[in-house]
Parts: sequence; structure tokens; C-alpha cells
Amino acid sequence: MTRAPISLPGRLIIVDYGEVISLSQSAADRETIAGLAGVSGDGEPPFWRAYFAHRDGLDLGSAGVAAYWQAIAADIGASWDDARVHELWAADFRSWLSINPGTVEVLADLKAGGTRLALLSNAGPDYGSYFRHGPLGDFFAACYVSGELNLLKPHQEIYRHVLDDQGVSAADTVFIDNKESNVRGAEALGMTGHVFTGAPALRGFLTSLARKSQY
Repeated sequence: MTRAPISLPGRLIIVDYGEVISLSQSAADRETIAGLAGVSGDGEPPFWRAYFAHRDGLDLGSAGVAAYWQAIAADIGASWDDARVHELWAADFRSWLSINPGTVEVLADLKAGGTRLALLSNAGPDYGSYFRHGPLGDFFAACYVSGELNLLKPHQEIYRHVLDDQGVSAADTVFIDNKESNVRGAEALGMTGHVFTGAPALRGFLTSLARKSQY
């Protein structure tokens, strides 16, 4: 693959984090979390159902970390002390930190092309510092975290917040997410959307947009 700067002057590219910039949780990570939760074998499916069922409350900022894990415990009949809740939080947090190298290369090429970037993630507020102050923060004009805003994708209010804060129109914005429902929510406001399926397809999509913008 030949890399080159990707220039989209006048456009804002908004990028999701989970399973776009980050990789999915690994099997080893999930095993570690399940082990800390004290579940295995037949106990795992109810645990993971509860894990995802309560995620919106965490990502919306309406439930803190402790309340999130307590809700899971109540669903599966578990009891975890404060130390175990912290261990679960730390293992879960780490499980979302592995980065897709191909996506980061696309971000680097966009930055090299002078294209403005923003991050928009459905995530708990605890991820805000990592996004802004870790190496990823160097790519983005701003990072928007649902748990800090008390807003969730695909609701239009969160997209409007980003547009207003960045002072751009929807027509001058490109939104990238791995969930089709989130992309459709952005497109309903007039943004150009792309459902992420992998870094090569993302690069092709953005390179095509860049070529069109030259004419």
C-alpha cells in the first residue's frame, strides 16, 4: 500500500473510537474480565448480556462506574466488593485500548494533508483524559465523549453539539462509525457518512472524496 497525505480542505472528519480506531476486545481480555467477575462456562452469556445491556447508562453518563458494575452484579446474582469493582473497571478499560494500526495510519495521513479531525465516541467520561492526553489527542481538534455530554449517538443532539462547537455545517462534515445506526443518524442531518468495515476501505473512501474535492 502506498501512503500519501489525504487533503480534504474545508471538511471536518469526525471519527468514532470503539472498533474503528480501537480493536475489538480480544478473547484474552474477555476471559480476564469474566474471570474477575467469577463467571465461566454457562455463566458467561448472562454476564456479557448484562455487560452490554447496561452500557448505555455508562456511556450516557447517567450511571457511574460503580453503579454500572453493581447493575451487572444484580442481573447475574453476583456480589463484588469495592476492590473487585476497581479491578473489573481497570480490566475493562484496558480491553478497549488496543489500536488498529491501519486506522491510525489513515489519521496520520489526514493530518499530514491538513484535514481537520474530531473524535466522537459513545464512552464513559473516564475515557476523556485518555482520548485528549494520550497520543491520539494529537490528531484531533477536539474529542467529544458521550458520557461527558450526557448525549448518545445516534441521537441528533450529539451531532449538533459537535457541529456547533466546531462551527461547521453538516454538509462540510464526514462521519465515520462502525455502527450503521450511528452513521444513518449523522446522515439524517446532512453529513456524509461511512460505515467502517476496515482501514483499507476507509482509506479508499477518503481518497475518493479528496479526489472529487479537487474538481
